[in-house]
Amino acid sequence: MTMIPQPAESTAENLLEIADALLPGHSLDDARITAGNLHHVVLLPGTAAVRVSKRPSSAHEMPRRMEVLREIARIGLPFDVPEPLTSVTWFGERTAVAVSWVDGEEQPEGRGDPGQMGMLLRAVREVAVTPRLRELLYAPRDQGWAELLAEEVIPHLPDRWRDECRRRLETARDLEPVPDALVHGDLCGSNVHWSGDGQLVGVLDWDQAHLFDPAVDAALMAWHGWDNIRRAVDHETYRRARTYDAPFGIGHLVGVLDGRPLTNVKGYVNSIVAWLERDA
Repeated sequence: MTMIPQPAESTAENLLEIADALLPGHSLDDARITAGNLHHVVLLPGTAAVRVSKRPSSAHEMPRRMEVLREIARIGLPFDVPEPLTSVTWFGERTAVAVSWVDGEEQPEGRGDPGQMGMLLRAVREVAVTPRLRELLYAPRDQGWAELLAEEVIPHLPDRWRDECRRRLETARDLEPVPDALVHGDLCGSNVHWSGDGQLVGVLDWDQAHLFDPAVDAALMAWHGWDNIRRAVDHETYRRARTYDAPFGIGHLVGVLDGRPLTNVKGYVNSIVAWLERDA
């Protein structure tokens, strides 16, 4: 991992400077900038995506996450995954890396081909986890994930939700164990790319990958609609997916399952309450 001193600002100009430093000689004329929870991303269509950490935890985690990508790319999944094109480089207090471009585009919320969704979920679930992946990935079953939520989150919920969410959490915790499998951890929206005729092209952003119940990925793909998920997976996987989603919404649950510490409990709880009021 190399270091290039740079200011810590995340202005568009500075992000483009970082992209240019990582990929000298590549045109930035068509570059677009987006942002996720962990990174700013400079998109260079057809060439690469340059990921720039937003906070210290993301900066220090980037090398491990790139090792995860390399391992997953070696597996030979039946769709494209991004691969690191450069080393992870420090720019001031941030890290950045360029990864390969993956074609395709996201599908509108609530739409999707159950056959293609089922193929994706099976492919990830059936990955033979290598010793290196097992070393790199978090395994929440061994870390008391439900107890953490019961102790750190449930007591901060409004009274009207506390008992019900505790019951739902205990139901999820007490599901009959299944063997740990590779879980992508964020299979929704722009992380899954499709062709114009609805065929799966590639899967991006494996930052939240972990080893757990593959029904979690099925729940995350419910972004495409629970009716589509019902047709994409077997009854038991569907039941487990709904059970994991029930306590706080699956998007909140993976915030604990992927090993990230709960550094902002108040914000986390506020987001859960908004989900409960809207969807539960």
